[in-house]
Amino acid sequence: MSVGPRRARLYVSRFDPWSVTKAAFILSLAIGIVLVIAVTAVWFILDRTGVIESLSGTITDVVGSTSGLDLITSLGFWQVIGATLIVASVEIVLISALAGLFTILYNLTVGITGGVEVVLSEDA
Repeated sequence: MSVGPRRARLYVSRFDPWSVTKAAFILSLAIGIVLVIAVTAVWFILDRTGVIESLSGTITDVVGSTSGLDLITSLGFWQVIGATLIVASVEIVLISALAGLFTILYNLTVGITGGVEVVLSEDA
């Protein structure tokens, strides 16, 4: 007699908002670090290959030298890294806050929706 694998149906009826916020903070921090490293790598590649200088020369030819637009100083390493750090900081704060907020909203609506169903089963 062959009996199939046992199965259990469980419903997630509540998440702890503080735990979700902490986990979201750690994950968004990792994403922010990867973002800074990726932007740094792309900037060095563009700088070493001369793309920034070429683009600056093209813009100067099109707009003119009297426009006051200097792409080389605007796209300097520290300016780009500073902007990236600001974007990464905002991303970390927003993801952490929104994860906590959505957890609270989930906990409020789980009475209506019944929660998320999770089916656990054994391998045969």
